[in-house]
Amino acid sequence: MKPSLITLIIVIFSLRACAQKQEKATPEIDVGGNCEGCEAIFESPVPFNELNWIDTLPGFDEPGQKLAISGSVFKLDGKTPAAGIVLYVYHTNQKGIYPNKGDENGWGKRHGYLRGWIKTNNSGQYKFYTLIPASYPNSNNPKHIHITIKEPGKNAYWIDDFLFGDDPLLTRELRNKNNFRGGNGILSTSHQKGIMIAKRDIILGENIPGYPKE
Repeated sequence: MKPSLITLIIVIFSLRACAQKQEKATPEIDVGGNCEGCEAIFESPVPFNELNWIDTLPGFDEPGQKLAISGSVFKLDGKTPAAGIVLYVYHTNQKGIYPNKGDENGWGKRHGYLRGWIKTNNSGQYKFYTLIPASYPNSNNPKHIHITIKEPGKNAYWIDDFLFGDDPLLTRELRNKNNFRGGNGILSTSHQKGIMIAKRDIILGENIPGYPKE
């Protein structure tokens, strides 16, 4: 091998190493405030770049009211579709608990196995299928679905839970306490071929502390 070719290879690898080091050193913007469990979004069994914009959560074939939630994710202007945004959702089962199968790791031990990861398509769309969860046992807490957001250049942060507008536990007082993080999370549902259908559009950064306005 000629010395000039060896030198060229060394230079190429050095440039790649510098680029990777610089990319890793680029800090993310810290937004959203405290978020216990948001790191669970990184436990996706599928690499982020391979996620689909549609997912069916485990347990969909179990007894319970089937549910399909869809919508679009927009940038802060509320108009521009946001592609490549990762959403992590999880919720309780029909008994109001976060169920485990016994082989969960990390946050799966607390969040249970009824969880999923999706990534918006080029039009900012997302959709997932699951069962309507139950409220916590012996509580007045409305049934809900948790959601965490991860967008490029920012840390993971939570937005308002998916709530159900026809839930009797969702009182007027609780509705008024809605933070509207990411927009309104209260769902209006309708029936379609045995499945409850709901839509929620999400606006990145809306009412999120520390989110840059530009």
